[in-house]
Amino acid sequence: MQDIEYLWQARKRNALGLPWTFTKYAFSEDRLFITSGFFKTVENEVRLYRVMDLSHTRTLLQKIFGLGSIKITSADKTLGTFELVNIRDSARVKEQLSQLVEECRDKKKVTGREFMDDDENIEPEN
Repeated sequence: MQDIEYLWQARKRNALGLPWTFTKYAFSEDRLFITSGFFKTVENEVRLYRVMDLSHTRTLLQKIFGLGSIKITSADKTLGTFELVNIRDSARVKEQLSQLVEECRDKKKVTGREFMDDDENIEPEN
């Protein structure tokens, strides 16, 4: 990860809470980064204003080891829907990310209409 000032960064942890994986997560004021791999490194980023939905889940095993996962739905064509898996203090991270998303959407003047179609509100053609 380059010379970017990160507000948060962490490594994906295994089921026992140990950071023995090759996936790193980070976010700055306007982007979310996911870097994975050892022999072949893949770096993905999502602009925060493109995030449409965040959800937080914790399995029993994650609760025991103080972990959680954040599911993110975005308008990004490469990532779409993805998860930050097995991260520490996941509820706080989700809330911080949610606030940054709203700030970025306000700065970019992204409307509240969301990015996706709602099939229930579409009138049938006659």
